[in-house]
Amino acid sequence: MRITREKAEENRNALVQAAGRLFRERGIDGVGVAEISKEAGLTHGALYAHFPSKEALAAEALGYGVQRAAARLGKHAKDGIPDLAEFLDYYLAPATRDDMSGGCALAASASEIGRQDAALSAHFAEGFLRTATAFERQVAKARPEADARQTGLTIAAAMIGGVAAARAVAKADPALSDEVLAAVRNILGELGGLP
Repeated sequence: MRITREKAEENRNALVQAAGRLFRERGIDGVGVAEISKEAGLTHGALYAHFPSKEALAAEALGYGVQRAAARLGKHAKDGIPDLAEFLDYYLAPATRDDMSGGCALAASASEIGRQDAALSAHFAEGFLRTATAFERQVAKARPEADARQTGLTIAAAMIGGVAAARAVAKADPALSDEVLAAVRNILGELGGLP
């Protein structure tokens, strides 16, 4: 029995969203296609009807995560420029750190993307540069004397790394995890020219 184009698109979206959640939570190599399919309410045969491989699904899921991140960045914008203080408060918060499956795809996958294929690296690079460029505009406005591109790249890298490090130590030393978030938030605020 053939399914409608709309149902096929719905199934594809369910697979991408399920894969994104599971990949953020357990890593790309920590999840199999059967688990992704089950999470999406489909069979693994349905997965292969939409994607030629798990890697292709991972690339699309990361691309979807990058789009979600851009939308979040947009929620913290004023006059088209992300409000750095507001975004740092959101991103470098315990709630964001603790939301593995719903959090930032870049922070969740940063350490493993280098071991994946070029398609995944391209999606990661796109999201990273989009974030850095958004902060570059903020820095250029707040600190005209600064190298805005270099500062934007540093802010994006430190945010992603800060959340990853805070997650890595959270179970063993929750106080240190909170301290990492606060320290990165304060230093990036200074770097971005925040009062």
